[in-house]
Amino acid sequence: MPRDHLSRAHDTPRTVKYMKYFVAVPLASFASTRITTEEEMSLHVAVGALRHAHTKVTPGSYRKYNMEAEYTRLAETIRQEANAHSKKRFLVAIAGIPGSGKTTTAVAVSRLLNAQPSPKHTTLLSMDGFHLSRAMLDRLPNREEAYIRRGAPWTFDAARFVQFIHRLRNWADSTPCASAETIYAPSFDHEAKDPVENGIAITDDAEIVIIEGNYLLLDEPEWREVAALVDYRVFVESDLQEARERVARRHVLAGIEKTLEDAFRRVDSNDYLNAITIREKLIIPDMVVHSVTEPTC
Repeated sequence: MPRDHLSRAHDTPRTVKYMKYFVAVPLASFASTRITTEEEMSLHVAVGALRHAHTKVTPGSYRKYNMEAEYTRLAETIRQEANAHSKKRFLVAIAGIPGSGKTTTAVAVSRLLNAQPSPKHTTLLSMDGFHLSRAMLDRLPNREEAYIRRGAPWTFDAARFVQFIHRLRNWADSTPCASAETIYAPSFDHEAKDPVENGIAITDDAEIVIIEGNYLLLDEPEWREVAALVDYRVFVESDLQEARERVARRHVLAGIEKTLEDAFRRVDSNDYLNAITIREKLIIPDMVVHSVTEPTC
């Protein structure tokens, strides 16, 4: 189980150094696994890259990496960690690069935790509500760049987000369950393309709070405080090119771009750059989940 968040807060976060080579090891053993050292993290990342580069996932072979099984394993791990936790509330961060499947993972795990025979009441929130609003972007000296790079770390209100996580941590530790207090977080309206104040309610009966977002394990000023304030840290690992394709297709489906070519151009000028930053400045997680695109037949 991770160390107490108070002791972790005084540590210097260790960033992950990705290996430049691959290691031939059994791939199936690296799904949803606990990570304890930088060396282990590097090995997991290398194995994930090896799998995507050299392993063709077929209907007969993908069962080892079936994502529903991954979600179930992660949900069970979180439930066990929460039960062993000294406080009644448990905070989980699920991070990943754009297009990694972190949001899908967080939604699935939250659903499983709430639906178990002995459910742990789980609330899910995204860091997307802490985007700088378009009105705030308009006031920036580099307004045009800010819109192009919206989604990069500096286009979020990091100070406000960290302040909220501090408040959430204090609420989780000191507020009795079944008290009258509800804590609110902003959500994000994708149609309006702006945050919505108090869009998410974290009620007093919440036992587990899952926070999902790109930069929850980012080793940069302000952002690194988040990893020290949560109880369990998960990284959803995905092949860069596969994630790039997912985001590009999402842009087309959402009507943001008309053609896949334009969508890839948009991804390469922003989301892909953000993915590189996340990988290069990743604080060691407690668990890595490997995300794959499952075959449809």
